[in-house]
Amino acid sequence: MSNPNITLSIASAINITEPPVRSRIGRVSEWYSYGSAGCNSFWREAALVVPSILLVLYLGFQARRNLKKLNHRKSYVMIAYYAILWLSALLNLAWSILQGWQCAPGKVIGWNLLSLFTECGMLSLEISVVAFLLQENYASGLEALAPTFLASGSVVAVDILVQAIFIFGFGVPLFINAESRHWGKWSVLFIHTLVLTVVYCYILFVHYSKWRDKLPPRPSFYNYVVVMFIINVMALFASGLAGIGFGFGLWLYNFIIICRHSLYLPFLYVTFLADFFQEEDWLLDNAYYSEMKDAGFFDTEWD
Repeated sequence: MSNPNITLSIASAINITEPPVRSRIGRVSEWYSYGSAGCNSFWREAALVVPSILLVLYLGFQARRNLKKLNHRKSYVMIAYYAILWLSALLNLAWSILQGWQCAPGKVIGWNLLSLFTECGMLSLEISVVAFLLQENYASGLEALAPTFLASGSVVAVDILVQAIFIFGFGVPLFINAESRHWGKWSVLFIHTLVLTVVYCYILFVHYSKWRDKLPPRPSFYNYVVVMFIINVMALFASGLAGIGFGFGLWLYNFIIICRHSLYLPFLYVTFLADFFQEEDWLLDNAYYSEMKDAGFFDTEWD
């Protein structure tokens, strides 16, 4: 005959050692390995570093040709965009390589500063593009971006300042992956993503309304807006779930972060700057043709 006390103690031990369902679900969201003390895994770092290196190499191979075109066109706005793209790509590469800083005891401040500068560069490009899409005088050319450039830069400066206050003033770990249960972190990220989602939603609304003529008539621009709207909706959903403790939300948000840092800058280059450089090729061909025509290379002698 079995002893009920032994059965009860075994059952209690099983209940104690068995983790709750939510914590088991939370393990699905771990992008980290045990060897890295809960910071990062090899595959996460590879997914960040490899695309960043490829982008820097591509920009390096194209730099000489692109600089010649920028110098020929004399578009100071596009020169500024190209410079910010280069700076963002280099900062993003450093951010991807130095992922271990967020778990190193003496490098948390350096990690936060690096993350802020990287976010500043990428956000500057994103907000400037949004400002260009929202302006009504797009037909006046690329230099029409100049008035909105300073305005978008001011918005980015305020946003980065607010994030810095939360990080260094209130101790909110916005860029620390190991701090996955901090309610302040997810509250700030939720509000930040909500603002961007509303902006992209407004652009889509204008595009499908009677005021669509006020926006640039390029389909690639609206493909960009649709993609960014979907990504921000997913990030909004993920940050909301992570804020209330669901592991799937944490997993989804980390996946979106990887996609943002590995794919956003190439996507931005293909959507906006690549067209500019292709158009520059066409303009150069026309210029060479005009010069040769003026020099008489195409003159035909008729007897």
